[in-house]
Amino acid sequence: MDSIGKKLRDRKEKKLHQHGKVIWMTGLSGAGKSTIAAHLEEALYNHGFLTRVIDNDQTRDGLNRDLGFSREDRHENLRRVAEVAKLFCHTGVVTIVSFISPTIFSREQARQIIGESDFVLVYVNASLETCEKRDVKGLYKKARMGLIPMFTGIDSPFDIPDKADIEIRTDQLSVQECIDHLMEYILPRVEYNE
Repeated sequence: MDSIGKKLRDRKEKKLHQHGKVIWMTGLSGAGKSTIAAHLEEALYNHGFLTRVIDNDQTRDGLNRDLGFSREDRHENLRRVAEVAKLFCHTGVVTIVSFISPTIFSREQARQIIGESDFVLVYVNASLETCEKRDVKGLYKKARMGLIPMFTGIDSPFDIPDKADIEIRTDQLSVQECIDHLMEYILPRVEYNE
């Protein structure tokens, strides 16, 4: 970011009284990313923060509707999402991204695009067994029947994050406990102190 862009970002953050950050949630399908993202957005809003959630359903229906599910298309999907999240962040918005983002490569690419100081990686962790039990869309069942090829956790790998800033165990904690834990970590990073 050039010096003019940096000054303008500083002014926007001062006006919003918050620091833009990207809270990037990664985890298996069914781990609770979308649920946690929605509750986190509400909690931040209740504290006076301007937020935006970006999830796969939104982007696959619009921004990324031209992409399939090959490895290359999945990487491009996440690259585009990281670029959009960066734009929100530079406007001072706390941006919550909720995507499986299964590979170290895709998460590190997002971190590089967004910038180390603006990127918070949250590992939304639940066992595969728990995720399959929560599977309201029946995706795991279809994947095990061979109807959905390259399904993360079944026949496509999920790289457990080794650089997560925070991990929440949705199979051990209630939603409120997860949000409390996240807020404790995130609030000091988004609060604007003059």
